[in-house]
Amino acid sequence: MKTRDTISVAIADQSVIVRSGMYTALKRLPKLNIQAVEISTCAGLEDCLRTQPIDILIVNPYFNGFFNFDCLQTEQDEVKVKVVALATTHTDPSVLNNFDATITIFDSLAKIGDTILKLINREDSDDEQETLTDREKEVVICIVKGMTNKEIADHLFLSVHTVNTHRKNITKKLQIHSASGLTIYAIVNKLVDINEIQAD
Repeated sequence: MKTRDTISVAIADQSVIVRSGMYTALKRLPKLNIQAVEISTCAGLEDCLRTQPIDILIVNPYFNGFFNFDCLQTEQDEVKVKVVALATTHTDPSVLNNFDATITIFDSLAKIGDTILKLINREDSDDEQETLTDREKEVVICIVKGMTNKEIADHLFLSVHTVNTHRKNITKKLQIHSASGLTIYAIVNKLVDINEIQAD
């Protein structure tokens, strides 16, 4: 998992009290260096997304009437902005389905911090998964399914020596040293379904 010096956050809400309150809360989070910007208009949001690298956008689902996810597509094709709903009133759960996470105005600092960390760590896990080759992912799946090196070699038409090399590379890249750790990694990164794993 990579270390982040600064997490860039944009806060979009038409209420200055809500924006400023969230800004203050983010600045008070321990052990997180957050660079936050407050946004009050749709034009300001579009300008911010076009000109600044943003990791997380915290936005009221009813911002400017109703938040439009289409504005994230402009200039953001290469960057994956995580979008968090900032619920200030009762919000229909179906509206929240499009968001990566939800924060309410009643959440504690600890809960807000956990939400931010989970989003950043999920992004870092995605990056780690990309470092595995397709063949290494296949080997991980076989390990998680309880196959021996010989069975993996036969299944993937490889030599046992090549399987051992793949296992060493996987351990080095992921810093995971046990089958149980690889199982958790494979489930979290959707390489396997939990139902595919044999219970001993």
